[in-house]
Amino acid sequence: MKKLANTQGFSAVIGVAVMLIAFTVIDFDGWWTANTIASVLQFASILGILAMGQALVIMTGEIDLSVGSVYGLAGVAFVTLGGTLGVPAGVLAALLIAAAVGLLQGLAVVRGGVPSMIVTLGGLFTARGIIYVWTGGSVRAFPEEARNYWLTKLLGGNLFGVDAPILWMLTVLGVLSVVMLKMRFGNRLLATGGGLASAQSRGVRTGRIKIAAFVLSALLAGFAAIVTLSDDPQTHVTLGELMELEAIAAAVIGGCLLSGGRGSLLGAVLGALIIVSFRYELIALGAPSAWYQTFVGIVLIIAVIANQNLARWAMQKT
Repeated sequence: MKKLANTQGFSAVIGVAVMLIAFTVIDFDGWWTANTIASVLQFASILGILAMGQALVIMTGEIDLSVGSVYGLAGVAFVTLGGTLGVPAGVLAALLIAAAVGLLQGLAVVRGGVPSMIVTLGGLFTARGIIYVWTGGSVRAFPEEARNYWLTKLLGGNLFGVDAPILWMLTVLGVLSVVMLKMRFGNRLLATGGGLASAQSRGVRTGRIKIAAFVLSALLAGFAAIVTLSDDPQTHVTLGELMELEAIAAAVIGGCLLSGGRGSLLGAVLGALIIVSFRYELIALGAPSAWYQTFVGIVLIIAVIANQNLARWAMQKT
């Protein structure tokens, strides 16, 4: 139990268990249905992809407030350019735009010395403004030919009887887990957040690590938008609004310390599952929408306190 409690995603595992028990007691017939579970897993997968990117940035001791707007910008680019230049070009353009935003923000933080909260807050408003200027307030429809294209079906259809967003989330989780656990980048990323000066003294190029984290965060936000719109190509200029707050909340609930150096990709995904599940259940119970925001705020505070105590306990045991 001590070894299990020392893992970064332990609090998220406990949270999911408590949530499932509560939903079973309160609304067994409404919660345990195929449609409810499928919808929750699908939307939790999208948020989970964003949360994993956010977790990478938080592990370095920074934060990315722009992922919701990057999600929207990449989504608009995919629908707009995919309908005129073709789906592959639309996917590539959307990912390149997202990566460019992440790179510029990473350079501003590392080379410019500007706090990441300020840089990414500016990125949030800038990307959202570009969406309005680009579209004029309305996004063109995704052509039927593009909807039926094989790549669109691969990204957002149904594969082997499972919704594609779920499979793509699991793929991203698997790849990033290998990177974090088996490759030097993962160790250096955690070292950068855990102790910047110490990491630099050991030859870690912390600046490059942080820039890479911002680029990966933006890329995952863009990829999540492409997967979302491949599955449901209806979009609007407010696409992705407030998703940055949900992504941060999911990462923190999943075990990420805002001070950096500690975090869990699986925990971030489980945090996304908790957030989406409670949203669906509150809607099913007819609760006011404000209750959802209240819940996220309360759980976020509890998660921060729990993660800090777990980190402190782990330090005492080492």
